[in-house]
Formats: sequence, C-alpha cells, structure tokens
Amino acid sequence: MSHGVVSMVAVDEVDPHTPALLKPLAHGLNLLNRAMLGLGMLALLAASLVLTYSVFSRYFLKASTDWQDEAAVFCLVGATFLCSAYVQSIRGHVGIEALSSMLPGVLNRLRLVAVDLMGTLFCGFFAWKSWALFHEAWVEGQTTSSSWAPPLWIPYGLMFAGMSLLTLQLAVQLAASLNRVAKGGQR
Repeated sequence: MSHGVVSMVAVDEVDPHTPALLKPLAHGLNLLNRAMLGLGMLALLAASLVLTYSVFSRYFLKASTDWQDEAAVFCLVGATFLCSAYVQSIRGHVGIEALSSMLPGVLNRLRLVAVDLMGTLFCGFFAWKSWALFHEAWVEGQTTSSSWAPPLWIPYGLMFAGMSLLTLQLAVQLAASLNRVAKGGQR
C-alpha cells in the first residue's frame, strides 16, 4: 500500500483538504465506491463458483465447459475495474515510498500532486477509449468468438464504468492535493 494501512472507517471520511464545492461529490463517491466493493465481492464469489463448477463438470461429468471461462472472466473484469476507485480512495494502489521518506514535506506534497495529475490524465484517456470500445461493441453487436458468444459490450461497459469512477476519484483527490499544497498543509 502506498500510504500505510488504512482502517475501513477512514474510507467514509472525506479528505479535509477537499474543496467545499467537491465535498458532496466526494461523499457520494465514497458511498458508490462501497457499493462497487460489495458488487466486486459478489463478482469474485460468482467467478469462483463458476470455475469450481467448471472443474467439477469437466472432470466428473465429462461435460463441455464453453461458457464458464468467459463468464468468470467477465466477473473478474467487473470486479477489477469497478473496485479500482475504492482502492484509490484508500490510496491502496501500488506506490513507491522510497522517495517520500527522502523528500522534504513540500516536495513530497508536490510529488503527490504530480502523481494525482498523471493518474487522472491517464485514467481519463483510458475511460474515453473504453467508452469508444463499448459504443463500437454495442452499435456493431460484437460478440466473443466462442460458441457461447456473449456480447462484448458487457466487459467494455464494466471497463468504462470502472475507469470513469477511478478518474472521478483521482480528480477529487487531485483537487484536495492542490488545495493542500496551496494552504501548505501536511498530508
């Protein structure tokens, strides 16, 4: 974790440096992130049950398992992308802390602003490209190449929704980081 262990209670709190205009959005994101976390847990459970059934049915029943792998992958895509904003809200993404311990406080705060800015820009681009993939799959009726052939708009839609939430979470954190630097506050 990039900023140490964070308790579950801290997730419900909004960074005190968040601009007042964005605090309602930050509170809403916290609630939405918790809901996505619940959905992600259910998706992981569903993927594990589907894969367990797949192994059982192939080994013991000698049955075809053409749909199980794709169903599990769709669940894992949903869990990964929809929970990414929650992970960011607790600053749980992988980070390198070697610099933070060596930099003076003001430079470390500037480093965090730069990281938040680059993350927001990258994830915003990723969300835009995900929207393009989702739209193309929806309009053209694209499906996977398997015999089950589920529509591709499902994973692309999950990717777009998750990346959009992550971009919004990063933008709120960027605003808080900028406010912190402007006011000279500590992390």
